[in-house]
Amino acid sequence: MTRSMANFLTLRDIDPLLMGLRQALREAEFDVSELRRMADTGLAHEHVWIHRRGGDDRVARLPKQSQMRLDPQANLDYQACCFSRAALSGHTPALHAVLPPSDALPRGGLVVSAIDGRTARLPHDLPAIAQALANLHRLPLPPAAARPPLLTPRSPWRAVIEEIRAQASYLTQANISANTHRPIFEELQHLEAWLAEAHPSPPALISFDAHPGNFLIQNDGRAVLVDLEKCRYGLPGLDLAHATLYTSTTWDIATHAELSVEEVQRFYRHWATAMGDEDRYRDQDAVLQCRRAMWLWSVTWCAKWRVENHYSRDADVGGEDWSTELSDPTLIAHVRNRVDHYLSPSIVARVCAELQCLHQLDLFD
Repeated sequence: MTRSMANFLTLRDIDPLLMGLRQALREAEFDVSELRRMADTGLAHEHVWIHRRGGDDRVARLPKQSQMRLDPQANLDYQACCFSRAALSGHTPALHAVLPPSDALPRGGLVVSAIDGRTARLPHDLPAIAQALANLHRLPLPPAAARPPLLTPRSPWRAVIEEIRAQASYLTQANISANTHRPIFEELQHLEAWLAEAHPSPPALISFDAHPGNFLIQNDGRAVLVDLEKCRYGLPGLDLAHATLYTSTTWDIATHAELSVEEVQRFYRHWATAMGDEDRYRDQDAVLQCRRAMWLWSVTWCAKWRVENHYSRDADVGGEDWSTELSDPTLIAHVRNRVDHYLSPSIVARVCAELQCLHQLDLFD
């Protein structure tokens, strides 16, 4: 994701990443005056600030891996589509170039607008985040045949449950307490039982990665969602959950906050107001089941990461890769701390209790 200038690391002329990027930009005939590597804050991308003569800077997003399990070119095509379609919301960076995979950049990269903004402060910036997500969710749906390459499952509910199930297979290898495993399994059973009786939910373009650390707040108060690699046509409630779950609001050090139930309720109401007459998405029961599903997805991902981060780096540079060799040790230590925290019985119990409280409230009236 893009970050403010204060997050830059010291530029080293011999940095092979910068050398490869400079070569790729030269081949693309892209105007550059200076490149500055940005702090390593995510497991999926390196980011480099591109200074341009005359201003109008850009940011290069250079994949470390594909969370969508795609080969390098397909991964770039998918991400380019995410940026192009989400840009219509007015709350995402513009896409300016796609740098193809090469010897210099084995996974290629995207060049997007540099966003001059600060990290989100919670709960203060939740209304702005709700507005940004509503603008994304309100975008007209293209015809079904025009939605690929973005994921567009026939049943968005079944698709997310299949992802949860696949990640839950790591729970037995992840060395977690029975007091963690049991409620995760029970919550998944609860979700599947509800789905067996539920009506289909209408899809929308969603981020599927809307945790607060992925937003920057501009001087005018507008929230900009800067990390777009997992968009799909799915359930808006998943984004709303990802923006406000404990496992999201305490993930990023810069945006760390523990929201009250009332603050979460106000966030949902801000989103509902911003959605205007789009009341087909305003099904409280379905939205809260999305919250359960997003938490289950997040906590089972933690189990997966706990297992797969020990794997060696993929020498073939293809697909998904959670190896610690790809990221700064400080980042890895932070992720390990968060994963251990979220898999602890007390935090699992906390999230489940919050969900029960929300079921007692009126989110939209």
